[in-house]
Amino acid sequence: MENILSNLWNLLKYNPVEPLLFNSGFFLFFFLFVTVFAYFFVNHQRAKLIFLTLASLYFYYKSSGVYFLLIILSSLIDYIAGREIHKTDVKFKRRLFLIISLVMNLGILGYFKYTNFFIDTINSLHLGHFNLLDIFLPVGVSFFTFQSMSYTIDIYRRQLEPEEKFLDFLFFVSFFPQLVAGPIVRASHFLKQIHEYPVINKKEIGYALFLIMAGLLKKTVIADFLSINFVDRVFEWPTRFTGVENLMAIYSYVLQIYCDFSGYSDMAIGLALLLGFRLPVNFNAPYRSVTITEFWRRWHISLSSWLRDYLYIPLGGNRKGKGRTYFNLMATMVLGGLWHGASWRFVFWGTIHGVALAIERLLRYPKWINEKSWGVKIFGVILTFHIWAFSMIFFRAQSYKIAFDMIHQITHFFHAEVFPQFVTGYPMVVAIFLIGMITHFTPVKWEEKMKSFLGSSPVIVQSLILAIVIFIVVQFKTSNIQPFIYFQF
Repeated sequence: MENILSNLWNLLKYNPVEPLLFNSGFFLFFFLFVTVFAYFFVNHQRAKLIFLTLASLYFYYKSSGVYFLLIILSSLIDYIAGREIHKTDVKFKRRLFLIISLVMNLGILGYFKYTNFFIDTINSLHLGHFNLLDIFLPVGVSFFTFQSMSYTIDIYRRQLEPEEKFLDFLFFVSFFPQLVAGPIVRASHFLKQIHEYPVINKKEIGYALFLIMAGLLKKTVIADFLSINFVDRVFEWPTRFTGVENLMAIYSYVLQIYCDFSGYSDMAIGLALLLGFRLPVNFNAPYRSVTITEFWRRWHISLSSWLRDYLYIPLGGNRKGKGRTYFNLMATMVLGGLWHGASWRFVFWGTIHGVALAIERLLRYPKWINEKSWGVKIFGVILTFHIWAFSMIFFRAQSYKIAFDMIHQITHFFHAEVFPQFVTGYPMVVAIFLIGMITHFTPVKWEEKMKSFLGSSPVIVQSLILAIVIFIVVQFKTSNIQPFIYFQF
């Protein structure tokens, strides 16, 4: 009995080696437990919220240990700041509490994510010599700080009423399906749902199951397989491979990161829907984009819209002349790049996109290309895809040297004749890559038909399809669970 209790305790407590992930077996049991008990409180919304908040905090504890207290602290600061901003008309006080909120949120983000980045930069510029600090990066800190920060900004702008109960606000910030990697949910979208009794119909249950299954397949079958069996090998030592293999590794990584990140978002939206909460769509087939401008309306939509509303527009947007517009675009994308990671590679990645957006705006490219033939649009899709793929070399590579080694291999040692050998040497990689790209370009109406079919199917059929998906996932599952790419962003 003692051994059983000890094993149970070891299973339930935080393990830094095995943090809680959507694609883990423990999460399946965790979510089933949460879902069943949540429906016990279907007519008691307050009890349901308390239960789900505790479950969300436990989820974060299993992901980041004691740093679950960080979410409580951040939520408490913004809850108080929001109330104080709302109840006074004194401009100084309103600004003071907004500044407190921004400083605390950006301070949390800055300390955990950027302290060593600044120390390393100072050292590399020979402005001093400081030892790097042993700082643990809490899971999802970039997401929940942005989410919480937008709440006080919206209240300051008088676009939102403050939440009366701290528990409700804490639930909004900590809600576990989207806590780790988004979508970044706006308070105006989510808080009103807390006070409603959710009604989930059969069609929505089918839609939720479709998203969860699609997310699992994207993550496990496509993203993880490409990563382990090909992408990681080439990016680790690109000079060992020809230009053909380097180029295919870049293409494969572009598909991997999409399936990994959108797969998480799909599962988050589906899991939240089963619990009665509707989250916004975060990806909309971005590789169909004709321009970079369109791409950023389809990729990580919640972040793109956040940067637009809370950074680009406050900087002046396109209202202060062409020169200022280009500066604002560049500043937004550079800071957006830095948000993605504490490295100058991410700054360069953001700069590439800022330059591309500025050039498109200068040439009026989005408007011009949308008036042209399908041939021109196909060219736009190919060009946009390759601008994105080029930028992702610096996003994925662990150093500038590796990034430039890859480019050098492609430009100087391409060896097109190797391609047939690549296909025969990596048949499953090629097959998975083609399946991923084909499904990405599947007509929207086909996807809607699949959702409709699943939503109208009997429970036994839904269960059978889910069992088949789980069986496929198990076949592709590796011995070690692969964390999501955005797990510690």
